[in-house]
Amino acid sequence: MTTRYDDLERRAAATRVAAQLAALQSQVAQVGGSDGVSTVGGPIARWSDLSRLPVLRKADLAARQKADPPFGGIPVANISHIFQSPGPIYEPGGSGHDWWRFGRFLHACGIGAGDVVQNCFGYHLTPAGTMFENGARAVGAVVLPAGTGQTELQVQAAAAAGVTAYAGTPDYLKVILQKADEMGVALKITKAAVSGGALFPQLRQYYADRGIACLQCYATADLGLIAYESAPDSGLIVDEGVIVEICTPGTGDPVAEGEVGEIVVTTLNPDYPLVRFATGDLSAVLPGQSPCGRTNMRIKGWMGRADQTTKIKGMFVRPEQVAALVARTGADRIRIVADRAGDADVMTVMCEGTALDQEAVMTAASEILKLRGAVMFVAPGTLPRDGLVIEDRRTYAT
Repeated sequence: MTTRYDDLERRAAATRVAAQLAALQSQVAQVGGSDGVSTVGGPIARWSDLSRLPVLRKADLAARQKADPPFGGIPVANISHIFQSPGPIYEPGGSGHDWWRFGRFLHACGIGAGDVVQNCFGYHLTPAGTMFENGARAVGAVVLPAGTGQTELQVQAAAAAGVTAYAGTPDYLKVILQKADEMGVALKITKAAVSGGALFPQLRQYYADRGIACLQCYATADLGLIAYESAPDSGLIVDEGVIVEICTPGTGDPVAEGEVGEIVVTTLNPDYPLVRFATGDLSAVLPGQSPCGRTNMRIKGWMGRADQTTKIKGMFVRPEQVAALVARTGADRIRIVADRAGDADVMTVMCEGTALDQEAVMTAASEILKLRGAVMFVAPGTLPRDGLVIEDRRTYAT
């Protein structure tokens, strides 16, 4: 759909940067007294200052919430709900207009006034159902709050209510359609907005063959909408209400454009200001602008998990330790490779850089990783830019 949801999504890059910098400054000032941000060492004066802020990880948030329930001391305002996600982690929710910003995604799906949306996301404890309902209200659509399960009743309700659009996980719509076929019931669904799972090409094609345009978004319970499709296979456009960085796993250091790294998000929602929240997911920036005319940055979508924690010789090796090893040795890049030699684990520390000392790297690895292994120096640019800092090559097939 090429019509605008609002003027924000077609702003010039310089206009967007200036507006988001002002919003970022306000967010940082709002959380400036909370743990983890008070140590920044100064205000945000320019865009590059963002990378100086500490990264907030789910484990950190869970620990803070346990010590200071329910939101870990983060200032929260104008909320109507409290949700719980596995961890447990608690998330606030608001009832204001497009509070989670899903209206922008649903608009890109062509959903609006005149549509009836069968919302098959869960409504209990976790926020996904409420997120999509809030977005549907923002675009003027009517919602059938279906949740999951009782597929025969789902079919009956969809037919009776005249459902025209589906919101839910990518695979559950197929379950509903197949049940409708079994029951001999014709449904009117022509649009689908999906998230929470992989939308495989063959599944998207299955829907297309049935006259259903299916688009996906990337979102989390903590952050709301992060990025969304406007057309199949054209990348995910970053939402206007967040700042997305792609960082080396285990650090807060942005990677070069086009390289794979961890998605780190700052929300510009003053009701729940999360600054540099690490999602644990990998992606990369896509060059150029979306063909639909929206001008914000695009990412490739989900490309794996950033938490590559691996047990080697009985010891856990974490991305944060690899980052510490890079800082200690002065290497440009390090990849830890786990492999097998017979029945034993072996570890290789692969290093890019110049003027590196092998013995110093081995000593640093032993002290930081609590493991000893081989050290291999490789030429600059040799290690893949695929977001992996720990590679597990072990196989256990007999």
